[in-house]
Parts: sequence; C-alpha cells; structure tokens
Amino acid sequence: MQTTRVEPRAIDASYDRSTHVIVVRLNNGATFSFPPDIAQGLVHALPEDLAAVEITPSGTGLHWEKLDADFTVSGLLNGIFGTRTWMAKLQERWQSQQAS
Repeated sequence: MQTTRVEPRAIDASYDRSTHVIVVRLNNGATFSFPPDIAQGLVHALPEDLAAVEITPSGTGLHWEKLDADFTVSGLLNGIFGTRTWMAKLQERWQSQQAS
C-alpha cells in the first residue's frame, strides 16, 4: 500500500499580543506557535507589523510584507527560523542561556 504524504498547510495565522507568539492553524487540525524573537526578520518588530502576517495562496508559507520576512510552514515545523548563520547564533544563545 502506497501512502501519499500531504504537507501541512496554514489556514490561519495571527499574532497573539497577550502571549507574544505567532499562532498558526494548520489544515490537519493542529496548531503551533512560536515567539517572533527567535525568527529572523521578526525580532524587534512592532506588534502591528507582526499582526500583518499573510498566508501564501498555497498555504505553504507565511509572509510579512512590511518586514520583508518569509517562512515556509514546513521549515517552521522543523524548527528553521532563519538562515544557517541565524540558526547558529540562535543555537549559541540557547546554549549560553542553559549554561547560566
């Protein structure tokens, strides 16, 4: 029996000001969130700019026009919040916080 892999797609995305997270609802019923402070291009963004998140027509990506920031849903689900350099710096930050 062959199974077809269906990539999760975003059907809703928003910025929750009270918890300071981006919330993404998927077509498979799952919801995930992440703090914008770990995402390249979203750090230090104003709440109104974070709230202007758009879902790509295919549902496979998130886009912030004013911030010039784009992420794939699959990348976010795999913990990819920026370029390799960004992720290396993020890893260093996490390690130094754990060592404290």
